Parts: sequence; C-alpha cells; structure tokens
Amino acid sequence: MHSPVIQGSRRYLRPDAVARIARLELRARSVVEGVLAGLHKSPYKGQSVEFLQHREYVRGDDLRRVDWKVWGRQDRLTVKEFEEETSLRLSLVVDGSGSMDYLAAAGRRPTKYDQAATLAASLAWLALSHGDAVGCGVFDERLRGNVPARTRRSQLGEICEVLEAPRNAGESDFQPVFRRLAETLPRRGMVIIVSDLLGDREGILRGLRLLAKRGHDLAILHVMDDDELDFPFEGPTRFDGLELPAELACNPRALRAGYLEALEAFLADVRRRAGQVRADYTLVRTSEPPEAALVRFLARRTRHTPRAV
Repeated sequence: MHSPVIQGSRRYLRPDAVARIARLELRARSVVEGVLAGLHKSPYKGQSVEFLQHREYVRGDDLRRVDWKVWGRQDRLTVKEFEEETSLRLSLVVDGSGSMDYLAAAGRRPTKYDQAATLAASLAWLALSHGDAVGCGVFDERLRGNVPARTRRSQLGEICEVLEAPRNAGESDFQPVFRRLAETLPRRGMVIIVSDLLGDREGILRGLRLLAKRGHDLAILHVMDDDELDFPFEGPTRFDGLELPAELACNPRALRAGYLEALEAFLADVRRRAGQVRADYTLVRTSEPPEAALVRFLARRTRHTPRAV
C-alpha cells in the first residue's frame, strides 16, 4: 500500500480519520469483487482473453464490443463482456450548496460542508492508497469544481484544493448535476454522494436513476446537523434561510412536535428513494467523528455480498 502525497495545508484530511480507516478496504459491490494489492476483479468490459458473457446492448456502450455475428443471425444487438483486472473508479460528489453552511451556535460542531469535505478527503486518501482512481466534484445548482478520476500521486492534493476552494453556495439542483455525471463518467464505477439532500426529492431520485441505469454502484452519506435532527431550540428564535431570502421568528416549542414528525417522514422518504436505486444509505451527524462514520459505512459494505445492478 502506498500513501498518497499530501502537499500544503490540508484542512479536510484529518490524521485521526485516516488512521482509523486505513485498515479497511473500500469495496464497491457490483463493480468489484475483492481487493488484492490495489487491483479489483471486475465482471465488466476489458481486453482480457477470457470471455465472460453476452448482454443486451444499451445506449452508450462501446460499438466496438457489439457482437455483429449475433446481430446477423438473430437481428438483435448484444455486447461481449470479458473479465479483467481493473482498479476501482471512485467518484466523490460533494454538496456545496448554501444549506451545507449551517453552523451550530458558538461553533460547537463543524458545518455540514466541513463534515462532508472531511469524509470525502478521507475516502479519497483510502482509495488512492489502494491504487484506485479517484475523482471529486463540488456542486450546487451545477457541478463546479471537478477533478476527473485518476491514480496519480498528486491527485489527493488536487481533490483537497477543490474541496477547499471558495464556493458559490447557491441552491442545490440534483437532477442536472447527476445527469451530467451519468453522461460524462467514462465507465462504470462507484459514486458516493455526500449531501444534506435538501432539495427537490423527485429530482434527486431521477438523477440517481440515471446513474444506476449506467451501472454505477451508488452510496449516499447523508450529512445533517444535530440541530436539524434534534430541534433543541428553546425560547424565541429566529431562523434565517441559507439558500432563500427568508426568515421565521417563532416560539420553537410550538413547532417541535410537528417538525420532528416531518423530519421522520423526510428521512424515511430519503431511505426509501435510496433503496429504489439500491444505493447504500448512511446518516451522518455533524457531531459524529468523521472516522467513526467512515468505519461504520465501510465496515457494513465489506460485510455485504457483491450484487449485480
């Protein structure tokens, strides 16, 4: 295992997080089977001589892999698949919208964006240390900073620079961002979305379906602040919108029961939508040490049997 090069100040790459997760293997179900010296056995396209199977052609497949003999005999398009040894291709997609900047009173916890960026940087370090290709993008209503997946030694530094760059922090718009990813990612891999998922939930689902249809293994790290999950407010409080020019002054005690009921419905709906596209879902609090959240996420994935998408 080699260690990626870290250059300069790396705000989001915490040594404690790295130390806890370094022993764990990031295994993408449906994309890879096992990990050996940074190489992953994949049932997908390659140039090996070992033929695996035919499957129906889908839009976007490489026409060079179409079996024209089958087409001539059966008048249907099929694609040849081979078994190859290949590195995992990981794409980290981090929500940089305004709602991610929520800061608890007196700064007791990191912002949701700080937590999300720390999780992304730590996952990048882990995957790169196994010799895998890693890319990272930050989005709001569109994908802004973006580093294509590579394995080179300078990759971690470039990813951290994107995560640390000043953000526009506008509103989030998931569907066009996920559509662009589905159209531009060159081949199947693992896509990890780190977000508070505050936005158009139908758009989120449609975007996730596009990625799943392309064969990507999906995972969601749902980052929320403790205030959002527990609603601990007492006395007269003013709530300011982070993405919309709106504010609400109220007695939070009168709202607490209704808010928590709506929150539970929101979380249940998010989990249901993740399940519809077979995306791994993990809820992460801003108060939770990032290394603990990553150990929980990765340990569960390594226990699961690889599945076909």
